Amino acid sequence: MAKDINSIFFDITPEIEELALKCEKNNAIEKELYTKYEVKRGLRDLNGKGVLAGLTNISDVCASKIVDGISVPCEGNLYYRGYNIKDLVKGFLDAKHPGYEETAYLLLFGELPNKEELAHFQEMMADRRMLPPNFVRDVIMKAPSRDMMNSITRSILQLYSYDEKADDTSIPNVLRQCLNLIGQFPMLMVYGYHAYNYRMGEDLYIYAPDPKLSTAENILMMLREDRKYTELEAEILDMALVLHMDHGGGNNSTFTTHVVTSSGTDTYSTIAAAMASLKGPKHGGANIKVTQMFEDMKSVLTDWGDDDQIRAYLEALLDKQAFDKKGLIYGMGHAVYSISDPRAEIFKRFVKQLAVEKGHEAEYALYEKVEHMAPEIIGEKRKMYKGVNANVDFYSGLVYSMLDLPPALYTPIFAAARIVGWSAHRLEELKNVDKIIRPAYKPLAPYREYIKLDDR
Repeated sequence: MAKDINSIFFDITPEIEELALKCEKNNAIEKELYTKYEVKRGLRDLNGKGVLAGLTNISDVCASKIVDGISVPCEGNLYYRGYNIKDLVKGFLDAKHPGYEETAYLLLFGELPNKEELAHFQEMMADRRMLPPNFVRDVIMKAPSRDMMNSITRSILQLYSYDEKADDTSIPNVLRQCLNLIGQFPMLMVYGYHAYNYRMGEDLYIYAPDPKLSTAENILMMLREDRKYTELEAEILDMALVLHMDHGGGNNSTFTTHVVTSSGTDTYSTIAAAMASLKGPKHGGANIKVTQMFEDMKSVLTDWGDDDQIRAYLEALLDKQAFDKKGLIYGMGHAVYSISDPRAEIFKRFVKQLAVEKGHEAEYALYEKVEHMAPEIIGEKRKMYKGVNANVDFYSGLVYSMLDLPPALYTPIFAAARIVGWSAHRLEELKNVDKIIRPAYKPLAPYREYIKLDDR
């Protein structure tokens, strides 16, 4: 009797469960051994300080300062090529022009452009907002995925086939490839989303990008059937792209970029690997977890302004009795920042303005209450080596929901920004380090003599 193909591929059978138990049993390592052998789990020490794995000129995450020879926590700061992100954002806002393209130029080429250089770069990037002939039909429209990160990653890998110099890792060629992917990314994202919805029975509308619009404006225009957006919406999305563009060389997806680049592989494989990293809920996927957590919270609370109810829910989260029962308050805490995340601080200034425009004042007030109450509650229930504060993911999910962006695109929006940072770090790795990254792992399994099959 023929086996059911769906059963073979998709069912977790008793046999699979039994084999999985073997996997768990024979892969388990006692946690005490990590301490015994001084292994830095997560490549961070017990105080949360990262293991030095490389050097970079591109960005810096600063969360401490030296006082009387001792390192102490300070307000968080993020620097792009030595420029404080707070100063960059202020400059864009004062000049009343989008910041994405200017920041991309800074990260890629190491210096701020003058007016002529910026205009030329904007024109060059506008020219690269196109996909190969029939790519939408032959790749994006075929077998669209419900997961947009997977869909975009597949499209990036397919673009390899359209590049006659795909494996050339010279700096000029890699720069060409990176500029193309940065320019094409919004189309891969928006068209992939529309293609899946079309497969699910909705109307299909594919709009070409407008060369006169900024990256943020094009995303909103191509995403919406009526092509309309407000000036504030475009300004806030542009700011989100700037704030997410890079975050030091050690964040998971950027470190992945360095690791994969060091192997000598092509640009498309490298960016696809970074995408796979960013998709994880502990990295770029965290913003949607914040949104889902708040949706659950709002369904439980009878009064969004009741501090006692909010405290009870947050305590239930930490006690693994609410939402996904993981014991986490999503959007709170960061691997590096201990007092404040500068990206969250900048974001928050504009969230209230958008909340008023969209009629979401009550929801914004709930977020504010959680932001203020959560650190205290976490401090009561957890032993911590550093402070806890709201990170950029805490408010980005709320912003994206108020922008009417579909949750399926929350992480891709992050990637649309971070691909600039990945590109800059790939170029830096190729320029400076011609050595494959290969850290050590200590083997624990004892050596054993082979036993013949009949004797087992």
